[in-house]
Amino acid sequence: MKTYLISASAFLLASAGAAFAQEQAPTATTEAAAAAPSAEAPAAPAGPETMTYAPKDAAADGCELHIWPAERMTSMTTGLLGGGLLDAALHSNRDATNRTLLASALDSPSQLDALLSLDLRTMIKMTPGTTIVTHAKPLERKTMNSVKTRRSDSQATCYSELIVADVFYQKAAIYGRSLRTLFMVREFGKDQKIDFEYKAWGGNGLKLFPPKEGDDALAALDELVGVFKKNFEEYANNEAKAPRKPVKS
Repeated sequence: MKTYLISASAFLLASAGAAFAQEQAPTATTEAAAAAPSAEAPAAPAGPETMTYAPKDAAADGCELHIWPAERMTSMTTGLLGGGLLDAALHSNRDATNRTLLASALDSPSQLDALLSLDLRTMIKMTPGTTIVTHAKPLERKTMNSVKTRRSDSQATCYSELIVADVFYQKAAIYGRSLRTLFMVREFGKDQKIDFEYKAWGGNGLKLFPPKEGDDALAALDELVGVFKKNFEEYANNEAKAPRKPVKS
């Protein structure tokens, strides 16, 4: 991702335009997948767009956790007008640049790598022998709530899903800058029925993003990844306290 981050910095300094950033995005994805270390055991391909991570501290017990990254990056900058069409128009160029930078720092491989670096099995109450399966292709956002069955074709009798729904940057005149992330965990039994579901935001403040001219763009984009992980830690802490009530169909 380093090559792209340098390009992103040049983009900010020279205003090369969004097209340049889009042309560099495949390089960022490739380098992120190759360079980012994972806390999990070595992965094995499970399909064209999936990777399987066997537990390294316990024997696999048949339980599975499937993970999908977010497809949607949103930036909202509001000034003293407090939002609305005029405020959005005034900040449209800034928000377009922010979305490009969000997509470079938190593309699908980077989201998955960030989550895999955490102790997911402990944080969301999985068994130590849970096998983790990552899906490179995000789910369609509009189907997030409407589809009530498993999002993979796995027939595991112990099956859970972790879905990243939204990545949202906001700058408000009063509250400052923050990154918010919407996560959803779903647990299934032996069938297609959801036994437990918890969807909530995690959000924390930002100090470096978005970088201004002359700032360290690499540090600003690294901050996004760190706050993304903090957001999940906040979410998981609340998810662990949520009552395990069956989901109404």
